[in-house]
Amino acid sequence: MSNSAPITLPVRVLNPKTVLIYTCEEVIGDGILKLSFAQQVRQRFPDAHITWLAGVGKTVYAGILKPLADRFMDEVIEEAGVGDKTHQLLTKWSPLPGRRFDLIIDTQRLVARTMILKRIPHGTFLSGTADFLFSDIKPPKGFEADPSFVGSLIDMLDLVSERRDDEGANVFQLSIEHQNAAAALLPSGRIYIGIAPGAGDRRKLWPVERYFDLARKQIAVGRVPVFLLGPDEADLVAEVRREVPDALLPEWDRSDAYPHIKGPLLVMALAAHMSAAIANNSGTGHMLAVGGAPLVSIFTRHDPAKYAAQARGLKILHALRDYGVDDASRIPLSAALDAIDTFIKYEEPLVS
Repeated sequence: MSNSAPITLPVRVLNPKTVLIYTCEEVIGDGILKLSFAQQVRQRFPDAHITWLAGVGKTVYAGILKPLADRFMDEVIEEAGVGDKTHQLLTKWSPLPGRRFDLIIDTQRLVARTMILKRIPHGTFLSGTADFLFSDIKPPKGFEADPSFVGSLIDMLDLVSERRDDEGANVFQLSIEHQNAAAALLPSGRIYIGIAPGAGDRRKLWPVERYFDLARKQIAVGRVPVFLLGPDEADLVAEVRREVPDALLPEWDRSDAYPHIKGPLLVMALAAHMSAAIANNSGTGHMLAVGGAPLVSIFTRHDPAKYAAQARGLKILHALRDYGVDDASRIPLSAALDAIDTFIKYEEPLVS
């Protein structure tokens, strides 16, 4: 919000009994980012029945993040076919027959989908699409949107509800069993450096050889590199073992008593034991960040202000911003080493 003009929020205080949150889909990185928004919806409307609707595609809130998401939403609908076909604009019928909501919150920005969504019967429709053109409640004069994606969603909540004192509560509360599994895999007494070389979009990848070089440098100064490799990086397991034999692969070399504890929630739990981590702009990077690891995040062309991980310590290495080219390979090893050393050296990690 700007300090140059008086802004009175909320514009209108709502007390909905039913809330629909519309999205297109959530893969793991999206799901981690949006969960803090879902938490705030629940905190601000504690008595409401909250429905999360993935109109197009699936959502991790019905899958791997369900144990966390269940605290903030009462119902999750995925692949609902709401907004997936433009012919829905030509019918007068609701794309979600038989349902009505006191408040609909539109989290995406495509005009056609917003127009289709608005056909669902509702009391109040809240959407930032086309500068709030379709929204029943609009920002006041002087309003400046938060540049981050999740921040812009929380801006919309500010239009219809007051912030609460408990909004800083931990979103990612892991079970004791997850914490015990992580402690068994990464026992105290050593300095662990998380390394996540994968990403869904291969254009985001820093060269894997550079991750190996970085891992060897950590070993040389007495630290323990911990490679986080999911199913999509299974082909790298043998390569890591060959190139960095002293590195740990906690998700693959299981000798603990919790083999059923795995996946993103395990990565988050492991992150709490790391003094620093490095990752591409990826879902695993977001897991490490919310788990508590100070993070070196490698970006190519995407805007960190919008998509940066929610880390307690964050150093962004941006190929386009810092080196003038949309190519992660231009980010030198020395920059990553310096960033990790900064986190290890200072008790309070720097953010830049």
